Amino acid sequence: MEGLAATTIHVGHAAKPSIQNYPDRDTFKALLGSGSEPYVVWLAVVLRWWSGIINHQIPAKSCKDTVQWVEQNPEQFAQFAEAANAQLATNKNFGLVIFDALDRTSDDWGTMDRIVRDLLRLSLLLRDFSRIRAKIFLRPDQKERTVTSFVDASKILATSASLTWGQADLHAMLWQRLINTPGDNGKCLRSVVASVLPSSDSLRQIGEFWFLPSVLTSESLYQRRLFAALAGDKMGKDARRGVPYVWSVSHLADGHGWTSPRSFLAAILGAAEDSTQRYGEYPLALHYESLKRGIQRASQIRVEQVAEDDPWVPEAMKPLKSMNVPCDYEAITAAWENEFPQGPSGIPSEHLPPQHVENWEGVRKDLERLGIFVFRKDGRIDMPDLYRVGFGLGRKGGVSPRK
Repeated sequence: MEGLAATTIHVGHAAKPSIQNYPDRDTFKALLGSGSEPYVVWLAVVLRWWSGIINHQIPAKSCKDTVQWVEQNPEQFAQFAEAANAQLATNKNFGLVIFDALDRTSDDWGTMDRIVRDLLRLSLLLRDFSRIRAKIFLRPDQKERTVTSFVDASKILATSASLTWGQADLHAMLWQRLINTPGDNGKCLRSVVASVLPSSDSLRQIGEFWFLPSVLTSESLYQRRLFAALAGDKMGKDARRGVPYVWSVSHLADGHGWTSPRSFLAAILGAAEDSTQRYGEYPLALHYESLKRGIQRASQIRVEQVAEDDPWVPEAMKPLKSMNVPCDYEAITAAWENEFPQGPSGIPSEHLPPQHVENWEGVRKDLERLGIFVFRKDGRIDMPDLYRVGFGLGRKGGVSPRK
């Protein structure tokens, strides 16, 4: 925590445009088209950051100006890097540059691979400095490609971490947020937590923030009891329909079994609002039917996120709307062929298309890799509720798509 408090954060790339800090997709395309290597473009990005740390001006009227300066002044660039590192050390500070949304850098997979590969090379360079580091967020399908095919890439891979959240992690995150709610609501929620804890454990307060004891940060009887205080222990009139503690996470998982914090929080918020509107007399905060509607809300939000990251996916799913899963793969390909007679290349996309557009089998595999499709052993295609509901497909006995 102390190291983070003394760290200056800089954004080196993100979904939100910031042309003063990093190039957008069109600018990247123009720079590469004029002969500049992606590695030099990333050097120009960190140089602009360092120039602010050491208060030294560089050509920055356009991205091209900065890139050309880096190409023509390699020795001065090295001096800037050392000076920025020394300044951070003098201030007893650290510098962290964050790179995210790298799929937005190009609408071509091969070009994006070059851009990401050279960014990883940059992060390797920054490891030589005591006070400067890079943090790069990659989607699993990006990491699986050839972006690590360069010398010493193993040093980067050795420090990688998978951002997956388990059931206990998600519930702990929820309660960590709830106990820090301002005012009387926070007091109420902290008292709920205290009511289920053993006498040997209690909430800790550090400054103005509250923290959970270890028995509530991992899978435990107490964590289950705590969520039951909000939503009960049954998803209906008996236990055959599931337990809310487990159900609320498992029905938000993608095809790989992963549930994101954003989806979980969206579902709980939706369930809380629905419970207030529909079940005001219910003795618990979350009604089990409201949890189902929370799944609908989270699914819709997730589908909107997919539309931003992979615009081709909603287009590919439109012909499948109102179908029931699991279903035969042939039924899906028939719907696709009817909608896109020219083949997978006919699926519209604002930027990156499917990775494999050579045939429909490739599109199926792309959807599996994204966790949207699940290929069953009997050859049928299934979908997790997280996507099925939002894309408007049905399932016998499952959560219904929102009307």
